[in-house]
Amino acid sequence: MDRTFDPRPLLLSALDQLERLVGRLDTARLDRETPCAEYDLRALLGHTVGAVHRIAYVGEGGRGLDVAASTGEIADTDWGGAVGRAHRRLAAAWADEAKLDREVEVPWGLVPGRIALSGYVMEVVTHTWDIAQVIDPAAELDERLSQAALDIAQEVLPPEPRGGEVPFGAVRPVPEDADVHSRLAGWLGRTV
Repeated sequence: MDRTFDPRPLLLSALDQLERLVGRLDTARLDRETPCAEYDLRALLGHTVGAVHRIAYVGEGGRGLDVAASTGEIADTDWGGAVGRAHRRLAAAWADEAKLDREVEVPWGLVPGRIALSGYVMEVVTHTWDIAQVIDPAAELDERLSQAALDIAQEVLPPEPRGGEVPFGAVRPVPEDADVHSRLAGWLGRTV
């Protein structure tokens, strides 16, 4: 990965996109399954918001494994607010550009801040696609964000090995003419 790459604008844009999507949530859908097989929508929202809080905590100087990548109880009608609060915390925690080159501890090891944030670009963009499949499958997601997440995923997450300690399923086939969102989902083990 380019040592000058600044993933912060991508991650903040990904959170803008997620916040807009979750703002349209019909709470009756919270118990529905998502393409991320281990989570229903409520649990996936909790995991995603928690992951954003985790990387914000890392930016504040903490160790990634000190906090769970999940939230506590969130009122069914407050998921948009929960995303917004996590978004603001992350922006404040990573405002200092010097943090991009500092070693930080995330669940997959000690890495420079820019690498850690890049992993969370992949996480947020991918889970936004998962969430959109339940909230609004026809939602127009930002192709630029999905392409960036796919580029990151293909650089840091080889097709094998998967499973076990690598928390992604096997790469799934997608049609040759698949859009970038579907290619990202397939690379990260979702059935498209």
